[in-house]
Amino acid sequence: MARCLIGCGSNLGQRREQLDRALELLRFMPGVAVQAVSRYRETRPIGGPAGQSAFLNGACLIETDLPARDVLEMLTAVENTLHRERNDRWGARTIDLDLLLYDDLVVETSDLTVPHPRMATRRFVLEPAAEIAADLPYPPAACTVGDLLENIQTSHPLVAVVGAPGSGAPEVAAAVADAVMARAIHAEVPLPWTDGADPTPLERWRRALEAWVEPLADDRWRDERHGTIVDYWCDALTVASDSHLEGDDRSRFHAEVDAAAARTAPPTVAILLVADAATFADRITFRTRRGGGHSDVFRDLPCTTSPDAAAAALMRLQERLERRLRCPSNRCPRAPKAVVTIDARDLARATGEATAAVEAML
Repeated sequence: MARCLIGCGSNLGQRREQLDRALELLRFMPGVAVQAVSRYRETRPIGGPAGQSAFLNGACLIETDLPARDVLEMLTAVENTLHRERNDRWGARTIDLDLLLYDDLVVETSDLTVPHPRMATRRFVLEPAAEIAADLPYPPAACTVGDLLENIQTSHPLVAVVGAPGSGAPEVAAAVADAVMARAIHAEVPLPWTDGADPTPLERWRRALEAWVEPLADDRWRDERHGTIVDYWCDALTVASDSHLEGDDRSRFHAEVDAAAARTAPPTVAILLVADAATFADRITFRTRRGGGHSDVFRDLPCTTSPDAAAAALMRLQERLERRLRCPSNRCPRAPKAVVTIDARDLARATGEATAAVEAML
């Protein structure tokens, strides 16, 4: 029997009655045993169309012999029975049932993603979930549901908006900081990345490290009521330098990053912006045609007459960065427990999703 954690919510009609009815239907499903149900909590809507009513949210823990896809289909059937409509993303709904966890399964396909990709930053999910299943493992970070809640309950969250050059991390981070009234910290020295045509001297990497660490150093860190948004992650220097430094220089710089990062405030949450090769190539072309010094847009990108080759190199960097961010905390202690991946091909939409992820923590 697998243990499954399910998130429940409603903000249309008779919210409590609909949640109770959904749980009643689950209890009568073959192969399903409801083990625990949280109390309901009223929460404000996050993201989606404006003017929505408040949600009533909860969670339930079930045991089942059904495979994960069948559980997902069962939840959809219950939603359909209760007249769930799917017109707007994050829109109002009579009932919303999300498969959050299925034992220690980690899968991401077109029709099934487990664990739920947004649960690690959503207070309205984690509070009821931790009430009934605080010890349930969260496999991506090698921690528990209770650990995830504790992670975002810090009085001063630090959110790192991370991405390869050209992903839009500086632009999105600045907009999110404005939206949530957080302090913004910008990487004044960009990642010393090139497309590989020219080597990057060790001293350039050291200058970037010094500039990135200084605002986050423990002895300079100060609380900010609404948190801090940064547009970099110190470990990205280690990841990116692997393809630019060799031998003793690489080993020496890795050790310097480790020592410096150990003295800085760690990110509570990372928001990873990802794009495809065509988007990177378009942005490189835009940057090159405008001239490197004449525009602040995508200023972390190098100017080059070979945008396709540079885009391919950025895709490789993006893949390595994502692997590093998603390294379980028992193997990579500085990797944040909560990582939210956002498609950055449309920066306006990415900004909205990143803002919603931060607001859901508060």
